[in-house]
Order: sequence, then structure tokens, then C-alpha cells
Amino acid sequence: MKDLKMGNVPFVASWSGGKDSALAFYRAVEAGGEPKRMWTMFETDEERSKSHALPFTVVQAQAESIGVPFMTRGSDWNGYEAQFLDAMKECVDAGITTGVFGDIDLEDHLKWVQQTCAKVGMEAVHPLWMEPRRKLLEEFVRAGFEAYIVVVNTNMMPAEFIGREFTIELMEELEALGIDACGESGEFHTVVVDGPIFSKRVPIIFQQQHERDGYVFLEVQLEA
Repeated sequence: MKDLKMGNVPFVASWSGGKDSALAFYRAVEAGGEPKRMWTMFETDEERSKSHALPFTVVQAQAESIGVPFMTRGSDWNGYEAQFLDAMKECVDAGITTGVFGDIDLEDHLKWVQQTCAKVGMEAVHPLWMEPRRKLLEEFVRAGFEAYIVVVNTNMMPAEFIGREFTIELMEELEALGIDACGESGEFHTVVVDGPIFSKRVPIIFQQQHERDGYVFLEVQLEA
């Protein structure tokens, strides 16, 4: 594991509901950090999360199982920065001055997060930064996390991978096709339902699929 030291540092975790944010959260806790809040950006109506398109109830259930207070903002892409700043300022005002983010190696993402957090006095920490993608994925699986592909960019990979559990075998299949198994360029998104940061598995069911603007989305709901 990366030499990350966060002894007793309170932090807010940027939470997409997917594998990278879960692994970053896990590493921050393992390094001694104290999670005080989880934060997720939703669409303007706050019914579905940005990018991963997870319903509010699923993300809320993740937070409840992890046992950390959950905060949200809603925005379109034009208003994203303003809502991001508002959420981070709320945390800073509450004495939480460290944010944990799941970026791996996209420099533009890192710079934007660091510069935007700095505007409100928030320090951005990236526990996964510049580590080999394959190494991170294997750590995620071997730590006992359970995740599924719920969004596929059909311009970058076949739609048939929707709904697949994220395993070493799946990674091998994707890489054999020349597809980045990390999905770092937006090839796909995942939902995490269990693992070492959860007190209990989040019970989900998959319903219909729908396609929009070159993406296939899998409808995810909590089990009744």
C-alpha cells in the first residue's frame, strides 16, 4: 500500500458509489483517517448520482452500511463547481478540512480537485494517485469488495458487459479486448455493494436497461 499517513485526521470522502471511491475511502481509513462525512454529487433533481446514475436510495444505503453521515448536492455540469465548493465549504466550516478523492492518474482531474478545494481551505488527498491500475484493481478484489458494472460507454466497449461482477476474470476479459479494466477514461462505471468498509451488504436488484447518448444504463434498486 502507498505510504499514506492520516492518523486521526477527520475527512470527507467524495463518494461516487463505485470502486475507485470505495478503495480510496478504504485506504484512508486503513491509514488512520477518521471519516466524518461522505459526499455525492447528484443530478439537479437529486434523484440520480452523476455519471453512475445510481438512485438516491442506493447511495444512502451504502452510507448507512458504512456508518458515515451522508451529504449531497445536485447540479448540472454548468453548476458543478459552485455546488462542489458549497459542499466543501460546509465541511470546512464543520472542522473537516481534508477531502479524500478516488482519482488515479488523470492529471486534469487532480489539478481541478486540488485547485477547487484550495479555494475554501480544503486539502485534497488522493490515496490511489499514480499507482498501477491493475495493482489497484487486484487490491480491490482481494480486499473482499463486491461490485458490478452498471454503466457502459458503448463507444468504448461492448454493452454485453453491463451487470457483470467486477472480478479478476472480468479484468482479464476486458484487457484481452484492449479495454482498460479500470475504466479510468469513462469506459464503464460500477456500484459497490459490499466489502471491508461495509457493516452489511447493500441488497440490490437489477431491473431493465436503457440506452442514452451512447451509454447503456442498468437500473439498480434496493431489494424490497
